[in-house]
Amino acid sequence: MAKKTITIGGKGSSLTSSSVYSIANGLSQVNIDSSILEKLSSSKSSLSKKTLTVSNPRFLTNIEARASLVVLLNKLIITQHGIRSALPILITDALNGGPFALESLDFGSVLGFLDTLCKVNGKRFDDVGVTDGEIIVLEESCYALDGICALLDCCSSSLSTVADAVASLSCEASSADVSALVNSLDSGDGFSVKDEVAVASDFKVLLTGSKLVGKNGSKAVSEIPEVHGSFRESVKQVHSTTRVKLNSSVRIGKDGSLSNVRGGKQLVKTVSSLAASLVHLGESSLCRAQLVARCQEVDIHSEVLEMSGTLKNGINLSSEVNYISLFHEINRLVATVRKILAWEGALAILSLDSMESKENAQEVQVVSSNVETKKGNTNADKKSQKKKKVVLGKGTAVIKQLLKGRLNGEGGDTIENLAVLNEWVRDLCLFFEPKDQELDTFLKKVKEMVESNESRRLPKLPKGTRDFAKEQMAIRGKAFKIIEEVFKRHGAMALDTPAFELRETLMGKYGEDSKLVYDLADQGGELCSLRYDLTVPFARYVAMNGITSFKRYQIAKVYRRDNPSKGRYREFYQCDFDIAGQYETMGPDFEVVKVLTELLDELNIGDYEIKLNHRKLLDGMLEICGVPPEKFRTICSSIDKLDKQSFETIKKEMVEEKGLTAEVADKIGTLVKKRGPPLELLSELKKDSQFLENNGSSLALKDLEILFEALEKSKCIHRVVFDSSLARGLDYYTGVIFEAVFKGTTQAFPQVGSIAAGGRYDNLIGMFGTKQVPAVGASLGIERVFNIMEQQLENDANQSIRATETEVLVSIFGEDLGQAAELASELWGAKIKTEYLVNKRVAKHMDRAKESRIPLMVIVGDQERRANQVRIKDMQANTEELVDRDSVVEEVRRRLNLMSL
Repeated sequence: MAKKTITIGGKGSSLTSSSVYSIANGLSQVNIDSSILEKLSSSKSSLSKKTLTVSNPRFLTNIEARASLVVLLNKLIITQHGIRSALPILITDALNGGPFALESLDFGSVLGFLDTLCKVNGKRFDDVGVTDGEIIVLEESCYALDGICALLDCCSSSLSTVADAVASLSCEASSADVSALVNSLDSGDGFSVKDEVAVASDFKVLLTGSKLVGKNGSKAVSEIPEVHGSFRESVKQVHSTTRVKLNSSVRIGKDGSLSNVRGGKQLVKTVSSLAASLVHLGESSLCRAQLVARCQEVDIHSEVLEMSGTLKNGINLSSEVNYISLFHEINRLVATVRKILAWEGALAILSLDSMESKENAQEVQVVSSNVETKKGNTNADKKSQKKKKVVLGKGTAVIKQLLKGRLNGEGGDTIENLAVLNEWVRDLCLFFEPKDQELDTFLKKVKEMVESNESRRLPKLPKGTRDFAKEQMAIRGKAFKIIEEVFKRHGAMALDTPAFELRETLMGKYGEDSKLVYDLADQGGELCSLRYDLTVPFARYVAMNGITSFKRYQIAKVYRRDNPSKGRYREFYQCDFDIAGQYETMGPDFEVVKVLTELLDELNIGDYEIKLNHRKLLDGMLEICGVPPEKFRTICSSIDKLDKQSFETIKKEMVEEKGLTAEVADKIGTLVKKRGPPLELLSELKKDSQFLENNGSSLALKDLEILFEALEKSKCIHRVVFDSSLARGLDYYTGVIFEAVFKGTTQAFPQVGSIAAGGRYDNLIGMFGTKQVPAVGASLGIERVFNIMEQQLENDANQSIRATETEVLVSIFGEDLGQAAELASELWGAKIKTEYLVNKRVAKHMDRAKESRIPLMVIVGDQERRANQVRIKDMQANTEELVDRDSVVEEVRRRLNLMSL
């Protein structure tokens, strides 16, 4: 069969590990893209005048040497600067020439390599020469490491699927209890390891329908998700790193300097992780092989000792070890694990064949017994036969058949010597190598089996997100309508901003909560993050457009990389109301708090309170207690947790983690425990001289006096509680801060907690490099409000909400779609909310109207059609009336107007 050709270079081309493996194993020839070759041939790079020396000769195996040459060829082609065509052509000739034994290449030095490469091609180094650019690529590109790593990548990738397939057979061959294995699925608590879950899910598919599993407990089986999952993760890391390394150039400046030389340390770290997971994979496979061997009474003691010894020796990861030697040893480790998997597979097939052989013998015995006794106790025999029947899983049955097709000789029900078994192991060892073209077919079959079951698996939502059904969406629509009306009543204008911002826009604005910002992958050279809230994007918009006065509202989703819990989501809506600009003292602050009370009152969710404090008062307290100014923000973050944790816990955090003394922490505890009616607590604080003598707290008390008077005049101060422990950990707050708390409970969320919050942020807009524009705003966390509203509907039997606002159902008894289209279009044209149904069964129409609680039905049957009339049915009054066809719209509108009165 003719070898395929792999072209290196050219527009959009990239080198893959599978291509390196194919060329290294002589399965493919290599070719340089003609346009690249022409460009290199026209290079006028002069030969180097450097003196090269030979030192520390190093020789690789034939396959490793060829893989290194492929990578070097690609490095030279993508680097181009200072590269001629001579060296790439020499490498191509060496790879494509035959015989292709290249163990004589010396990879220990530049001169050693070039000299031996020339000799392989029948040339002299002095005739070929080398440029400075070529020397840099040879010295700095780590092409030998990258080449061997490409082999590791290709081999380990296929080994991952092979290990799963073989282990699934062992589970059946040893009658293992796989309940712990297949139940290692996602717990939904955010702590599951993705690859472990994937392994468990795949095994569940492969073993579906098996009658052989579920008896014998074994650690070698229960640990499969952890061991195989860890190996999968290591394989993916190696693949990702190798892909980058294979296609990274050595950038040489015009002055010959290097601009991005990458050493092999990152690659070594990644491959070392692979080595560790390979050892664990091999040990786990060896344990299962021994388990199956004991079941079949097959003695593999000497083979186990040999393979176990190789695994126990492991890999020497000391700093003195040469990187190439390390990679070479890991390559050998891959071969050892491949052999162990071959033993496990061969023994598993032997065991399963033995079971089937015994079953066949029992069937013959039952048939003979029936012939002798004629009918006898045939039914009982058949029941016994059915119980003992060997039934493999749907996936393992196919795997066994595919592997058995590669084996020479028959195992039968026992093997007196190891000759046949050893032959099976050799067959599987060869089959499990990527250069076996049938392995690719096998891997695809296993992958198809696993993925074909995806349709049967229930899809999942990402943690911290929710779907909303039609009834829930109706509640949301109602709530959003109320909220928007309140915002518009106060003169706010709508604004929308992108779901993601430049990362630099969001960073440095949220204090310790910055760790919760969702970063996105780099696209087009911009580092972006999903918006954490709507306030910072609003500030960015105001600054970017030079706005000095703006009252705005926005209802949109925000995102937080938080640990999801009841009532706490990663994606959720916020409803923001903000006022930016210069106004009378505390005017905007009053209006924002007033808007918040109107929202919560009109949403009718039940009892709530608005905790309120002033950031300057809090900073004054901290200053009075002796907290250094640079620690104000971090201590505020601790104080803000007092509604959820005891002061002793907070004190421990402030002392042990944030460096305060116990005395200072106790002083803070005394001051932040003050809580009560706004005017009463304000009066108490104004009598304390230490607050009046502190500039920040004195100014805060004056602000609060103006604010509380305005709230009292507007008759909403009864909703406000002055709470000196309220801190609001976000860095950008500078003045009044507040938080609305639901005081009731719901069945789903016994403690709902905060449902809205906000405050003054006078310096945030100026952080974007423009002049300072003072601002204050509030944000309603609508998700928790929705939870409360949904619970109220569930508890109130008299309340219900319609998923649609449909007013009329056009019911055509029969199959005349045209009649439905005509009638419905007339009603739609009159702006009447209408649906239609075409069906012969009257019950279908009635059920549809009742389920959707549609008030009116316009019915057209054969009788109505002949009389050019329609029947209008009032579903609530359960009355009907015939009207002329031409009067339908007028009559429907009249009835709907009456219903709305």
